Amino acid sequence: MATLGMSEADKASVENFRRDVVEPSRTQLVIVDFWAEWCGPCKQLAPVIEKVAADYAAKGVKLVKINVDEDKFIAAQFRVQSIPTVYAVFQGQPVADLSQARTEGQFKQYLDQLLSQLPIESDEKAQLEEIAPLIAMGEELLAGGEPDRALAVFQQIAQMVENNADVASGAARALVALGQIDEAEALLAALPADVAKDQNVERARAAIDLARHAKPVADLSGIEAKVAADPDDHAARFELANGLMANGDRDGAADQLLESVRRDRTWNDGAARAQLVKLFEATGLEDPWVAAQRRKLSQILFS
Repeated sequence: MATLGMSEADKASVENFRRDVVEPSRTQLVIVDFWAEWCGPCKQLAPVIEKVAADYAAKGVKLVKINVDEDKFIAAQFRVQSIPTVYAVFQGQPVADLSQARTEGQFKQYLDQLLSQLPIESDEKAQLEEIAPLIAMGEELLAGGEPDRALAVFQQIAQMVENNADVASGAARALVALGQIDEAEALLAALPADVAKDQNVERARAAIDLARHAKPVADLSGIEAKVAADPDDHAARFELANGLMANGDRDGAADQLLESVRRDRTWNDGAARAQLVKLFEATGLEDPWVAAQRRKLSQILFS
């Protein structure tokens, strides 16, 4: 904003705007809330937007409130015609008009979208970058059959950052692998509602569900003989799949469930397919093994 020919009051407003909005917006997302003392809707919105800004402060979000009666020049630059008017500013430029948002959920939806698209610097992002290698280490130990060491790693990370979905999921799945299913369930139950909805937490929840219904079987030969004698005995095949799953043979389990779907996809309200989906979720939907199994399932369903 040029200051030539401006009053001293307007110059002060511009300098304050540069200090409070433009400079921070080089690395942060600055929410600019235009308001006035006489504006009822502004006062109704204030607690909502202030709470959201506080919740998102660690994500690199800052709130700046501009009184349109005191900073008329700034309001005019933004062409504010009615209030409340709310803009998101990044690197000195408005990147979104948030004026239509009225609820906490609406504001968070807007902010989540912006934060996913812009290179915002924040304490949270720096912390996530710091723990990412440790999370990868925990996942590698878990995949390598060392759940006790994996649990120790995830517990160490949990002391560094609270309520992280990836960490909680890893710790819960390690507990499941160690047979501590109740502890895993309690860990997930203690998570905040927004974290509990994360896809990776759903992965751990699926692992818990599978563990509760699939118990290790020392000798599967009897069930295998039963299935061989009657390939359409879906209850026996389902039991065999669960036994294989509990014994760590996910390929064998998937083969049995896929065969059940191929023979009768409607058996027991689609129980075989539902169990396959749980196995996919517990393994991780981005896992190459899951992608291969899903292709097999699609070929059966659409052939």
